[in-house]
Amino acid sequence: MNLPNILTWLRVILIPVLIVIWMIPSPETGLIAAAVFGLASITDWLDGWLARRWQMESRFGAFLDPVADKLMVSAALVLLVDAFDSLWVTLPAIVIIGREIVVSALREWMSEIGERAQVAVSWLGKVKTASQMIAILLCLALPVEITMSHVGLWVLGLAAVLTLWSMWAYLRAAWPHLSAE
Repeated sequence: MNLPNILTWLRVILIPVLIVIWMIPSPETGLIAAAVFGLASITDWLDGWLARRWQMESRFGAFLDPVADKLMVSAALVLLVDAFDSLWVTLPAIVIIGREIVVSALREWMSEIGERAQVAVSWLGKVKTASQMIAILLCLALPVEITMSHVGLWVLGLAAVLTLWSMWAYLRAAWPHLSAE
């Protein structure tokens, strides 16, 4: 157990905290939920940076970090789908969560055949993650009626496009191995 792994566990622990806060009927709920999600987003960046900087990378951390990220994003998207009750949130949420499942399975399979490096995290994946985090923060923080939440919806749409693009890039990289099967 080291600080980067503790930060990753903190992100996992913040998931039920986010959900409980979101369910509390209060005018401040969205801002508090956004703050919790923002903290989780910062730990997503910080745990990896610290692990590399302090040379504390571990197999457990490499496993738990993406799981914690996917759980947090998925939980927040499900909350937003319920709150917004809109196709403009539901479709991007389905795309984002679906892509995470497909790419996780692809990475696991590529690891099994010794080709994990072919589907390593790319700059596009990092941009996709950043756009998701910003979109979710905006949508959590502001009620549906406020104009800024519409900016969040546009960023969420952009995140969905980047999500599809990154999935296509990973599938293309893995295609020689997939088609050989």
